[in-house]
Amino acid sequence: MSAATNTTEDSSNPKSIGAEKSFLVDLNEIDLDATYATQESIFKMFPHRHEMALLDRVIWADLEASSGVAVKHVRDDEFWVRGHFPGQPMFPGVLMIEAGAQLACYLFNELNGAISTAAFLRIESAVFRRSVTVGDDLLLVCKGVKISKRRFTSAVQGVVDGNLCFEATITGMKIS
Repeated sequence: MSAATNTTEDSSNPKSIGAEKSFLVDLNEIDLDATYATQESIFKMFPHRHEMALLDRVIWADLEASSGVAVKHVRDDEFWVRGHFPGQPMFPGVLMIEAGAQLACYLFNELNGAISTAAFLRIESAVFRRSVTVGDDLLLVCKGVKISKRRFTSAVQGVVDGNLCFEATITGMKIS
């Protein structure tokens, strides 16, 4: 799998994602204000609800490549804020991975044209590079690595303000 690498920074474009960043897709080529799927549409494709519904919208998708970009608005009323950590809330890393996994599951279900629940079998090479906190818009980036009718492996990343916050490879399997 090759990563798209941004090697130039357009200082005249305030939405330009920073120089020398290696992302799974070229974020400078995507309209980050676009909406591919609303949260209501996302709910039609997988079962996560309430506190565990971590995708606010899907911005872009390329189903043939099982790739997509979504956003999670990190809010001050979320269940983890009060205790992780008092006075300095940090979005837990496990929830960052879960948000990326939800995007991967959404893309898997869209590609297969059916709703399924996926259990995650593996998380590999997880690296956390920057903290994410209240008020941040966490862009979730996903690129399929290996996809079948029952299983998928996807590379996922989280990006805030052009900075890579986390990356991992996840494997999931359809259980219902």
